Amino acid sequence: MVTNFDLTEEQALIQKTMRDFALEKIEPIAAEHDELQKFPSQTMQELAQLGILGITIPEEYGGAGGDELSYILAVEELARVDGSHGLTLAAHVSLGAHPLLAYGTEEQKKKYLPPLCDGTALGAFGLTEPNAGSDAGGTQTRAVLDGDHWVINGRKQFITNGSYSHSPLITARTDKEIKGPHGISAFIVPSQAPGFILGKKENKLGCRASDTRELVFEDCRIPKENLLGTLGHGFSIFMDTLDGGRISIAALALGIAQGALDKAIPYAQERRQFDRPIGSFQAVSNMIADMATGIEAARHLTYHAARLKDAGRPFGRESSIAKLFASEVAAAATTNAIQIFGGYGYLKDHPVERYFRDAKLTEIGEGTSQIQRLIIARHLLGKLK
Repeated sequence: MVTNFDLTEEQALIQKTMRDFALEKIEPIAAEHDELQKFPSQTMQELAQLGILGITIPEEYGGAGGDELSYILAVEELARVDGSHGLTLAAHVSLGAHPLLAYGTEEQKKKYLPPLCDGTALGAFGLTEPNAGSDAGGTQTRAVLDGDHWVINGRKQFITNGSYSHSPLITARTDKEIKGPHGISAFIVPSQAPGFILGKKENKLGCRASDTRELVFEDCRIPKENLLGTLGHGFSIFMDTLDGGRISIAALALGIAQGALDKAIPYAQERRQFDRPIGSFQAVSNMIADMATGIEAARHLTYHAARLKDAGRPFGRESSIAKLFASEVAAAATTNAIQIFGGYGYLKDHPVERYFRDAKLTEIGEGTSQIQRLIIARHLLGKLK
């Protein structure tokens, strides 16, 4: 067990900086951006200027050289005010930048990481397809080598940051004779490549200010050297990426849940019924206590997974546990927050309505809660038939 619960001075500074930034810059615009499904380009650029978009990337590639926990703290504090900002950062760092850093060649890192750090582009990760969701091994997108180029045909669905990524990472089947996860490779696809088409912008329940698009490839030609990692190992690259990404989704859920509690406590203290604050009634105070207990437990699980990753130790099981627990805590906490607000909580006048909608994504993205339970069980029981 990694048991040091204290934040370093640098981690505490990042936490405070992100908290102040979220309250000053994001909270005033969050409701409007959600309503209009407007991507927060300005605040994302400001985060880049603060070094947050490259927080885990080494300085030699334009990043800040920070650790995993610092990044997780940033996601949590942004999501505490707005899930869309937290999701945008999580997809950018964990899904768009990490695979390049972990599996890219030196040339690929020097070419593609600096724009991700300075905000010129955002990271995106294309795994899900119309007919391949939880069954990512059922990828149908094809890549065929034609001389010095790969020719890609297929489509990727629900891609966060799709419109703003200059070089999304995708998987495609390179060996049609092999079924399942084997024979799938990973690629860097420049958005200017011929045959690359941005599909429709999705109209979502929650995290509506984040960008979610379909990516379409019609005889899309990319250079041969844009293969990421080794041929036929794309599935394992993306599964490794998801292990780390689940920590960031746990942080997203944790932030949303904490944000709901932040709003519920003062309301329970100020709102009066029967000549006294509603927080004085056991029914309401119990909900507050349950929210706080779940959030504290989720925070320990999430930070623990991040610290394991920082220590270079196995963390796949712990990331699934954190993601599963934190996402279900977020669902429960946001439900309780609306219940505490009563009819007012059902209105868009109060942010708990938005938190409630944003929380649902955390039970679906990067593996549903049902998939997380399968992963956790396999770590404990092995792959039983």
